[in-house]
Amino acid sequence: MLTKLMTILCCICLFLFNLTAQDHHQRFNEIDVLHYRFQLALNDQNDVVFGKAKIDISFLKPLSVFSLDLVGKSADAEKGMVVTEILRGDKKLSFDHIGEKLTIQLDEKLAQGTTESFVISYNGIPEDGLIISESKHGDRTFFGDNWPNRAHHWLPTVDHPSDKATVEFVVTAPDHYQVIANGEQIEETNLTDDSKLTHWKMKVPLPTKVMVIGVARFAVRLAGYVDHIPVTSWVYRQDRDAGFGDYQIALDVLAFFHNKIGSYPYEKLANVQSKTRYGGMENAGNIFYFENSVGGSRDLETLIAHEIAHQWFGNSASERNWHHVWLSEGFATYMTDIYLEEVRGVEAFMESLRKERERVIQFAHQKPVPIINIAEKNYNRLLNANSYQKGAWVLHMLRQEVGDDTFWKGVRAYYNKYQFSNALSEDFQKVMEEVSGKNLENFFKQWLYQAGHPVLSIESKKVSKKKAEITIRQGQDYLFDFPLEIEVLDDKGQRIRKNININSKTSTLKMKVKGEIKEVIIDPELRLLYEER
Repeated sequence: MLTKLMTILCCICLFLFNLTAQDHHQRFNEIDVLHYRFQLALNDQNDVVFGKAKIDISFLKPLSVFSLDLVGKSADAEKGMVVTEILRGDKKLSFDHIGEKLTIQLDEKLAQGTTESFVISYNGIPEDGLIISESKHGDRTFFGDNWPNRAHHWLPTVDHPSDKATVEFVVTAPDHYQVIANGEQIEETNLTDDSKLTHWKMKVPLPTKVMVIGVARFAVRLAGYVDHIPVTSWVYRQDRDAGFGDYQIALDVLAFFHNKIGSYPYEKLANVQSKTRYGGMENAGNIFYFENSVGGSRDLETLIAHEIAHQWFGNSASERNWHHVWLSEGFATYMTDIYLEEVRGVEAFMESLRKERERVIQFAHQKPVPIINIAEKNYNRLLNANSYQKGAWVLHMLRQEVGDDTFWKGVRAYYNKYQFSNALSEDFQKVMEEVSGKNLENFFKQWLYQAGHPVLSIESKKVSKKKAEITIRQGQDYLFDFPLEIEVLDDKGQRIRKNININSKTSTLKMKVKGEIKEVIIDPELRLLYEER
C-alpha cells in the first residue's frame, strides 16, 4: 500500500512540475537569443554603467511584440536601468519598460524563422548582478555575479538557463584596470591616456548565469597549458605572490577532468579572485572565487575542483530549469569526490562521502523536501544539501546500480549529447537507461522526487546454533526500494557478508554464523544513502 502511494505521489509531482514548466516556458518558446554583444562603459566618478546591447534573435513564431528581462528604474529609485533607444537596423522601435520586463513593439509582424538584430541603448546603476564595490584592499572593482537570474539587473537578456547564446563583451574602462570576461581576448586598445577598451568573445553558447566580466587592478600570470588550453591566474595586485601559488593547482585539476570526462569546452580557463557572494562561481572559462580564497596556504584543491567540474556540468551541459540544479551542483560535488579519489586515494573519497551523507541527513531533519522541489520559488535556496550532497549521492548510488564502466560510459554519453545545450533530469535518466539497458524509473523517482532517505533499524538474533536472523526495518514515512549489503562479525572473528533487496517495511535476512553475533554492520562499502537508528 505504501509503495503504491509513493508511486502515485511521485506521478503527481512529475505532472505538476511539467505543468509548471510549460507555463513558465511559454515566453521562451517565442524567441531564441542567438548572440549578445554587450558594449559597456565604466568609470571611477560614479557607479553609472552605460550600455549598448546588440542582440541577435531568432523568432520561433510570428510576432509583432516580444519582451526581454531588464530591471528598470522607477521614478523615486536610485538604482535600475533606463532604456534610451531601441533600434532595428536604422529604425527606432517603441517599447515599454515596466518593472523587470522590457517589451518591444516591432514595426511589422515578423515571420516564424526570421532572425533579426536589435540594438538597445541604456544606462543606470545596477542594484545587483554587476557588483561595483571595493576589494578587501580598498581598490575599486566591478564583478558580474549573475546566478541564478541576476544578469538582467545590468544586461538586457532572456535571463533563464534554457535560452543559451554566444556572447561578447566590449568594455571601456579607466586604463589602470584589467578586464577579464568569457571567451578569448580579441582586442585591448588604449583609446586615450586614461581609457582602455578590452574585447572578449565566446564562440559557444552559454546560459546567462555564467556570462560575466571582472574589472579590477589585477596581477595576471600564465599558470601553464593543458592540451593547448591556456590556464591563467587573476588576483588582486596586493595578493600577487600568494594568489599565483594558490591557483596553480588548477592545472592538475583541469587535466584530470579533461581526460576523465571529455575535451574542455572553452578557449581558456582563468581563475579569478573576486567579490562573488559565493565561495566560488563557475562562470564559463573564467571562474570567480571569493576574495579571501587567496591566502598562500594552497588549500583550495576541492573548491577549485568543484568549480572546474562545472565547466562541463552546469555551464556546457546546463539544467533547463533551476529546479534541476542538481544536474549542475550534484555533478560538480561528485566529480570533486572522484578527483579526491584520484589524488588522495580511496579513503579520502570515502571520507568525503561520509561527510556528505551527514549533511544530507541533517538537512532532511530540518527541511524534508525532494531534490527537485518545484515549490521553492527562491532559487538561491535551491543551493542546499539536496542539490549538492544528495545529488552527489544519487550519482554514487547510480554508479553501484549500473556498474562502474557503464556509469562512466553513461556520464560521457550524457555530456556529449547535451554539451552546449540543456537537459532535465529525465533526459539524464534516458541516457543512463539506454547505456545500461536497465529500467531506472523507480530509482530516479524515489531519489529525486521523493523527500528523505531510508531510516533503518537493525535487530539480530541466533535462531539455531549455526544460523542468525537479521531484521531490517524502514522507519521513514515512504518506502524506498534498494539493495543493501550487511556484514556480520561473530565472536570467533569470522566476517560474513550478504546482500538483500529491501522493498518493504520489514525485511528478514538469514545467515550462517558459527559463533555468537558480535556486530552487525550495514553497508560496509558505503554504497547507500541512509540513516541508522
